[in-house]
Amino acid sequence: MAAAVAGGLRDGGRGTVELPLADGGEGTLDVLLHALGGERRSVTVRDPLGRPVRAAYGLVDRGRTAVVEMAQASGLGLVAERERDAWAASTYGTGEVIAAALADGSVRTVLVTVGGSATTDGGAGALEALRDAGFLTPGSTRTPSRRGSRKATKGGVGVDFVVACDVRTAWEDAARVFAPQKGADAATVRRLERRLASLAQRAPRDPRGVPMTGAAGGLAGGLWAHLGARLVSGANYVLDAVAFDKQMRASRLVVTGEGRVDEQSLTGKVVGEVATRCRQRGVACHAVVGENDLDAFQARLIDLSTITEAGTTRRLRTAGRRLAEI
Repeated sequence: MAAAVAGGLRDGGRGTVELPLADGGEGTLDVLLHALGGERRSVTVRDPLGRPVRAAYGLVDRGRTAVVEMAQASGLGLVAERERDAWAASTYGTGEVIAAALADGSVRTVLVTVGGSATTDGGAGALEALRDAGFLTPGSTRTPSRRGSRKATKGGVGVDFVVACDVRTAWEDAARVFAPQKGADAATVRRLERRLASLAQRAPRDPRGVPMTGAAGGLAGGLWAHLGARLVSGANYVLDAVAFDKQMRASRLVVTGEGRVDEQSLTGKVVGEVATRCRQRGVACHAVVGENDLDAFQARLIDLSTITEAGTTRRLRTAGRRLAEI
């Protein structure tokens, strides 16, 4: 999409800089490796329904930081629509990827990017996989600090966890807000809510009421509760990694895009964070979208102008030419 819109802007005589962006969901690993350099590796793990799948992870900072994109192993895109099962889907494969990264090189920090999940298991599967691989024991998850992690160990050395989240949703809202798109009917949503409540009660610290703990069906909250992981905005993490602010300040306008903009776009999604940063700096921001479901107040809140132009490269290029006339 970026290349097509940029081509239209150049057709209209505008210079362009293309910055790949993501917010923690699918594609975040590619964006971060492009921005930070590093090495891409892959491993065979379980998909959300337990089938084998190849999942990639990255090693950056001379191998000291591993980047694990949970969508590689536990993403909704791995499950056909007719197969979606919000109750059975597990993050075990994501735990396997984390374990592979911990066993590989000199990793001292694991960045887990979360979003686009097929799961609502509160991270129980991922934690089980880490225990099965020997990186967690019951005692290592007893009293995580609110300020740090260093609870999973590799050869006796503590490992820090950071979770880059695509939404700010709290733990107790994860099933209600996201499980229906993962195949859950109303009765299953209620079952999932009860399961998440039970997991929260048994956790070393209670994730309920904490922003971002509901990301990826509670995977973020599970890592926060059991490993003391630090939760950060995935969109802001990526924007900082690609030096977005520097490029934005040197630009007349910024063009972003999303398949659909709606209320969720204002709660941690990359298009909302891009628009917010532009508004704060007084730089015009436009979004090329497939569908616009923002009301007038929401659009004014982030000062976002939208062009609805979904589909082909040709149409996106046309949208770019229209923006060049502004």
